[in-house]
Amino acid sequence: MDQYGSLLSLAVLAVAFYFLLIRPQQKRQKEHQALMAALAVGDRVVTIGGIYGTVQHLEDDRVGIEVAPSVVIEVARSAVAKKLEA
Repeated sequence: MDQYGSLLSLAVLAVAFYFLLIRPQQKRQKEHQALMAALAVGDRVVTIGGIYGTVQHLEDDRVGIEVAPSVVIEVARSAVAKKLEA
């Protein structure tokens, strides 16, 4: 009977691990992928490095962001942390 208690506690621990760690990370990853797919020229964005700017051009894996008048930097598309509301 003691074996079943140990097995049950291990199963409860595995389920808790899934709901507290794995599932929220998967949700954040899906949201970030949706953001990457929805980027458009003219969007105000902030990068993971804290750089604010406006999307000027999009390529497959790169984004051109204007950070100052006539200053465009290229960053990896995955480096865009979030889209800012207008």
